[in-house]
Amino acid sequence: MSAESNPGIFGPPPSHAPAEKRNWLPVAVAIGVAVLALLLVVLLGHHASRPSTAPATAGPAPADPYAGMLELSNIHMSESENFAGGKVTYLDGQITNRGTRTVTGILVQVTFNNDLGELPQRMTVPLNLIRAHEPYIDTEHVAADPLLPGASKEFRLIFEGITPIWNQQMPQGQVSHVDTK
Repeated sequence: MSAESNPGIFGPPPSHAPAEKRNWLPVAVAIGVAVLALLLVVLLGHHASRPSTAPATAGPAPADPYAGMLELSNIHMSESENFAGGKVTYLDGQITNRGTRTVTGILVQVTFNNDLGELPQRMTVPLNLIRAHEPYIDTEHVAADPLLPGASKEFRLIFEGITPIWNQQMPQGQVSHVDTK
């Protein structure tokens, strides 16, 4: 038997086998849709969860008219590191609704000062209610468990990306927006 009559497993395929044609269009469309969906989720999620940071020259936001009905007390500060090695600062406390409306959302504007008394950074973040303490502190948006008139609940404000020139003292804050029903 000659090498030409039996090419073996390393030889070229026999010429009598038809070439298989693949239609790559469905695969390309599926990959394109997946990439677009992922991009949309990343862009919308990043924009929705990112606190606003105002430059030092911007003045404080005006207080919401209903803000006077909300009492913030027992405020204390803590810090931790996130998985990326960045610092996360928390302000925890108690909020009481002294008004007559049910509160479904709260934004708080907080100012981080430096040792020169300047206003290096203002951040506006949502006030989240503490849902559980164990096995870790778990928070939820106020709309998930609205704050009824006369009710008190624990809250948490979460800050990432605070300027490094912050003096590490308790920041100043005010309720800048309240959603009620």
